[in-house]
Amino acid sequence: MLAIRKPLQISKILAQHKRAGKAIGFVPTMGALHEGHLNLIRAARRENDIVIVSIFVNPLQFGPKEDLKIYPRPLKKDLALCRFEKVDYVFYPGLSDIYPKNFSTYIEVKGLSETLCGRSRPGHFRGVTTVVAKLLNIIQPVNLYLGAKDAQQAAIVKRMITDLNIPVKLKVVPIVRDSDGLALSSRNAYLKANEKRDALVLSRALNLSKVLIKNGARDTKRIISRMRSLIRRNESAKIDYLEIVDPDNLRPLDKIIDKALILLAVYIGKTRLIDNILIKV
Repeated sequence: MLAIRKPLQISKILAQHKRAGKAIGFVPTMGALHEGHLNLIRAARRENDIVIVSIFVNPLQFGPKEDLKIYPRPLKKDLALCRFEKVDYVFYPGLSDIYPKNFSTYIEVKGLSETLCGRSRPGHFRGVTTVVAKLLNIIQPVNLYLGAKDAQQAAIVKRMITDLNIPVKLKVVPIVRDSDGLALSSRNAYLKANEKRDALVLSRALNLSKVLIKNGARDTKRIISRMRSLIRRNESAKIDYLEIVDPDNLRPLDKIIDKALILLAVYIGKTRLIDNILIKV
């Protein structure tokens, strides 16, 4: 495995693989790798000749009062995990490699970026799409792997790829959960033991929605009301949003007809967690 910092160097190496007809699979991350990331890497390993993982804590997707300064950066551990998973290349650029002096070009997907997480984190998705577009330009993979936990992010990146004619195939890999149901996230490291127990209310609320729909519930307001009641029983939980939307365009649904994406963001103490479930009737 090679770990490379400079964009031009990694571009040249990967261009040689492309000329040799090798399929390149790309997993973009901000490091602090966990089993969810490793699941993406394994999918890329199965389906491609060359696997590259990027590690870059992107400041553009953090708000002024968010956790950029304290975001975990265990680079040695991350590199060891990548080596164990037989990753071919790790691209870990510095800040100036991605955002050189006087950087002033941004990409924004209108219509999908202002709702849900975008409502409470203004500018977040502009940071995501800008850095993903830059990484795709540098790496030029055949396949791009994202996790389903960030469902809005996946939908926005998919739209950007389509709108900008970027020649890459997006693969969205299912959520990986702990045995207790908690969706894996790098931010789970912020949770104290009692908060981790409290965080299970996210998956419990989603499971409640699944049961309600299985039993015939179709009115989204009633489903959301039941989920809110469950979450609010937990004193440490504060709901940021809880919505049921069309999975293709992220527009809110009044009634569930055939499929629905149920998403929530909840603060457990000071830690903001997200989760979702896709329902097909």
